[in-house]
Amino acid sequence: MSETAIFGGGCFWCTEAVMKDVIGVESVESGYIGGETENPTYKQVCSGNTGHAEAVKVTFDADTISYAELLDMFLGTHDPTQLNRQGNDVGTQYRSSIFPLDAKQAEEAEAAIGRWNAANGAMAVTTIEGMSDGQQTATWYSAEGYHQDYWDGEGQRNPYCQATIPPKLMKLRKSFQKYVKDDA
Repeated sequence: MSETAIFGGGCFWCTEAVMKDVIGVESVESGYIGGETENPTYKQVCSGNTGHAEAVKVTFDADTISYAELLDMFLGTHDPTQLNRQGNDVGTQYRSSIFPLDAKQAEEAEAAIGRWNAANGAMAVTTIEGMSDGQQTATWYSAEGYHQDYWDGEGQRNPYCQATIPPKLMKLRKSFQKYVKDDA
């Protein structure tokens, strides 16, 4: 059964590359969520003035991998203690954030942050956003086409991606080995 998860973990290119290597993940789409501007562009979001987070929408087979397991991988492959940044990417658009689609996902997100905090002896600043009365209220906007599958193409030639994505993929393979696709 296909389900959807939305995570913001800094640069969406990095989060997309990680999630695409996870078993049960059927598709990953980069985009923007959590802001006020309708149909924002990458340039607008990068300005930090729209309120959006760079995020990924993950479609996954819930019979293969659970939402809770995806949450653990999401929190375990970026630094959820950095407020409004990931490494050199600074601004609210790079915040660590989870956008649950319903009340059950919101509860699971809270539990996952609690697990991460307990396991790491630190406090994640990851936000749970876009919920009202148990329903997702934030609007998802797909990023421009050139951002999709970025690591598979242009990202291989991008020095920023070369420096940031391989360590995240190594962390996925080391910490979550049983969840990595065989062809990854």
